[in-house]
Amino acid sequence: MARKNLLQGLIGDQKAQPEGAEPPAPPAASQRPRYSRGAIGAVSQSIAELKSRAIAEIDPFLIDRGGLVDRLDDDTELAALTASIREHGQQVPVLVRPHPDHPERYQIVYGRRRVLALRDLGQPVKAMIRDLDDRELVVAQGQENTVRKDLTFIEKANFSRQMRDAGYGRKVICEALNVDKTQMSRLLQVADALGPDLIAVIGAAPAIGRDRWLKLVEALRVSGTDPDTAMAHANLAGGPTSNDRFEALLNALTLPLRRQAAAEAGGEAIVLRSDSGAEIGRLTRRRGATTVTIPHAGAGGFDEWLAANLSEIHRNWLKQHDKKKS
Repeated sequence: MARKNLLQGLIGDQKAQPEGAEPPAPPAASQRPRYSRGAIGAVSQSIAELKSRAIAEIDPFLIDRGGLVDRLDDDTELAALTASIREHGQQVPVLVRPHPDHPERYQIVYGRRRVLALRDLGQPVKAMIRDLDDRELVVAQGQENTVRKDLTFIEKANFSRQMRDAGYGRKVICEALNVDKTQMSRLLQVADALGPDLIAVIGAAPAIGRDRWLKLVEALRVSGTDPDTAMAHANLAGGPTSNDRFEALLNALTLPLRRQAAAEAGGEAIVLRSDSGAEIGRLTRRRGATTVTIPHAGAGGFDEWLAANLSEIHRNWLKQHDKKKS
C-alpha cells in the first residue's frame, strides 16, 4: 500500500523513496510556511527545517492529550516504563505539535506514556515539535505504533473505531494502521461488537490475538450476554492482568456450551450386570452412537461369543420387532 509516511524525516536524513513509491504530497497552501524570496527566504526555510528535526526539552505539564486514544491504560506497564526512565533516562523522544487553541502549550502526537512517566519523575520531556493538522496527527499516531508493533489487536480495533467515529474514511484508517480493507473490517467488527466500555474493562490483552477476540465476539452472540453482564464477568472473575480478564470472560460465556459438550461426549453410561449382579460391561449412549464396552479381564470369553453371535441376536430382535408392529 503506497502511503505518505508522516514519520519519515523526523530524525536524521530522510531515506530515498522506493522505486515506484508515491512521493509525499506537498502541504496544502494554507499550511505551507510563507517565506520571503531570495537569501533571507532560503535561510528562514533552512531554520524551519532544522527546527522540525531538533529535539527540545518541554515541561511535561505543558503537554496535553491530542489525537485519539491509541493505548488502553495498564498501570503495571506504566510503572515499568517509569522505573526504566528513572534508571536510564528518556531514550526515545516523543512527538508533539503546537496546541491549536492555546499558545505556549502542546498536544501529544505519540509518546503519551513517556510524558506521564516524566511527569511523575518531575523531569522535562525530550520532544520533537512538528506542525500537523488533525488528519496528519492521527495518521502519524497510528503509523508510529504500527512501525514499532506496539499496539495489540484490540488497541488497533479500538483506534480504528475512534477514527471512523471521528469521520475519517476507510483509506485514512488503512494508512494510519497499515492494514488493508479486509483487516480493517475485522478490527471494526470486533470493536463494534464489544463496545468501548467492555474493551476498557478488559484492557490491552497483549497475549490475545485476532482469532481469540473473534471467538469472544461469537460467544457473546451465541450466549446473548448483554454488555453490563459481560463487564461484570470480566471484573469479578478476572485476574490482575488484561489477559486474565479476557480468559475469565471467555470461560464464563462458553461454560454452558462446554458443559453440554462434555455431557454429550461422556454420554449416558449403563452398567451391564449378570444374574448374580457382577458387572459384565458398560453401555454408553452418545449423540449418534451407542457403545458396549466389555473389559477383557474377567470376561471369560463372553466378548468373543458376543462378537460371533451378534448377527443372530440382531435377527432375533428384528423378528420380535416385526411381530410387535403387526
